[in-house]
Amino acid sequence: MTEAQIIPLRPRHGQHRTTTPIDSAPAPEERDDWEQQLADLLAFLRRRATGDYEVDEFGFDRELTENLFLPPLRPLYQKWFRVETIGIHNVPSEGGALVVANHSGTLPLDALMTALALHDEHPSGRHLRMLGADLVFRLPLIGTLARKAGHTLACNPDAERLLSSGELVGVWPEGFKGIGKPFRDRYKLQRFGRGGFVSAALRTGVPIVPCSIVGAEEIYPMIGDIKPLARLLGFPYFPVTPFFPLFGLLGAVPLPSKWYIEFGEPVSTADYEPGAADDPMLVFNLTDQVRETIQQTLYRLLTQRRNTFLG
Repeated sequence: MTEAQIIPLRPRHGQHRTTTPIDSAPAPEERDDWEQQLADLLAFLRRRATGDYEVDEFGFDRELTENLFLPPLRPLYQKWFRVETIGIHNVPSEGGALVVANHSGTLPLDALMTALALHDEHPSGRHLRMLGADLVFRLPLIGTLARKAGHTLACNPDAERLLSSGELVGVWPEGFKGIGKPFRDRYKLQRFGRGGFVSAALRTGVPIVPCSIVGAEEIYPMIGDIKPLARLLGFPYFPVTPFFPLFGLLGAVPLPSKWYIEFGEPVSTADYEPGAADDPMLVFNLTDQVRETIQQTLYRLLTQRRNTFLG
């Protein structure tokens, strides 16, 4: 880029020239930063227009995720929820691993905050490939965006393909039972399904990383469920909170609770014999071990949190 010549403006007859204070002029480093951001944006748009970008077999568009999907989440993460991430070193820097987390909050913001934490806080900037319910991929636009962000259906074949290829995979075994539970049951883990996530980890030999999330339960305190409306819309529940649907879209603004996301010590699966994934007792015991680790960590984090909204 060539530097443009700066020509001073001459005042018109009868006018006095005004000078701009030196302090109000942008610093050279700020100007360079804006120029770099503009150049990056133009390069990004050029690549999108020409098709010069990569998409993997699951539809994951890394560049689109980093430039379009993650940036709007950062104000929520940094300013609104003030997320503190603990134990990020427990997540492997490379290779396959399965992150298993508790689920809550009426809407799955906990999954999005966890994905952002792993990308922004981990030294390797890892992308979390989430396993989602089929409802997510049936929703117009949402399903397409989820695919482009690297997420796929919560099924063992897809999970094992991702883990075997060295991806970091995230699963929320409570499913809708966790995210849609009443506020009175906050931080009480629901059943972890049949342990399918443990089977996937055993077959691929990757570590299981327990993840405990405190703060999401309070963003939309669910005090009721309009079941007839949920059935009509094909949703697992239709939430009633202190502010929604009474205040309409304003009631959909999440409350600014203080969040903690802790990644626990990995549970190794590499030393088990081939065929271990077909042992129902082993799968049950490992599932219960991971669930209990998350539950006890939740209790500990809650005792450390001084105030729900101030931290």
